[in-house]
Amino acid sequence: MKKVLFIDCCIRREDSRTKKLADHVFHRLRERSDCQVEELCLMDENLTYFSDGFFQQRERLLAQKNYDHPRFRYANQFSEADKIIIAAPFWDLSFPALLKVYIENLCVEGITFGCDETGMFGTCKADHMIFLTTRGAIYPKGDPMEMGSPYLEAMSRFFGIDRYDCVAADGLDLGIRPVNEIMREAMEEADRVLDEL
Repeated sequence: MKKVLFIDCCIRREDSRTKKLADHVFHRLRERSDCQVEELCLMDENLTYFSDGFFQQRERLLAQKNYDHPRFRYANQFSEADKIIIAAPFWDLSFPALLKVYIENLCVEGITFGCDETGMFGTCKADHMIFLTTRGAIYPKGDPMEMGSPYLEAMSRFFGIDRYDCVAADGLDLGIRPVNEIMREAMEEADRVLDEL
């Protein structure tokens, strides 16, 4: 049984086009007998960025190697998953800041990565990360104006996750093609990626 962690950062919730793509994937996964899906809705979490006492508490806990502290629940959950799926819209050339705060809370030496004389290495169990997103314009792979997917791909490698896929519905605000057609194609692409999960 594959343990799939499904991370929802669709800030606008049901009004989000990314949420529609995410729901399609989520329901497909729930239908599978080989997957156990655990959903984490970031908008419902009390996520805090690192500052002052919150950062100092983290440093004290790490010095004590107190990895079971509730403070590290996100990192432990992430590191134990077999597959990771992240859904977030394209915002400000990347993705919502909430997702970055979550990732900041994931980066815990001794849980999601390690370090030795040769450098840093990922220690997560997952072997596949999928990023689901929707974008108003068209951003081909490598476009410097789209920094969300490259960042998540780099973090995937950092965590020791070998495979990364981005499924994006592009050009939704250009008026060149019907939105429902673009969304349908993204869902079909997501289905193909899920077949290899």
